[in-house]
Amino acid sequence: MSFLRRRSAATPTGPDFDVLAMDPGDWPGDLGAGLLPAPDGSCQGVFLRYDLFGGRGPAMIIGNLPEGSPARELGEGQVPFEVAQLLAALGNDEPVQVVETEDLPVMHEDNLLIVRRLKCSESRISCTQFDRSDGVLVTIASWDRPITDDLYQLLKPLPAEMFQAG
Repeated sequence: MSFLRRRSAATPTGPDFDVLAMDPGDWPGDLGAGLLPAPDGSCQGVFLRYDLFGGRGPAMIIGNLPEGSPARELGEGQVPFEVAQLLAALGNDEPVQVVETEDLPVMHEDNLLIVRRLKCSESRISCTQFDRSDGVLVTIASWDRPITDDLYQLLKPLPAEMFQAG
């Protein structure tokens, strides 16, 4: 009687793009990953949440959103999806918006990145974004910790197998 069984919503089997993030082995705490599914089951983005060792709460979220992802469509002053996720994880429901952006060059391996630093109305949030050559937007949001240029050297593509459904 399988025709009576309710089907679960379509979930993506994994991203069809490389996810640029820190290897979980390089982080001293817990790692959580989330996929943003589209109604057709395709992956519209991946975000990784790095929590501090000992369960002291979320420290950083790194998102990868391909071109066409609805999460990339922001209104004037609206914070990126990753900042909203970080605030939700912290239980912070105060309204936060982007008040200023600044572009600056950063080297990542042999590539020159133009990194946008987003200044938010909540000063404890650090947020940077850059576009990869394949059109994927990478956003890094951290709480109460500045994002330094050293962090970009820790970013690398993670193996697609990490995101395959079991």
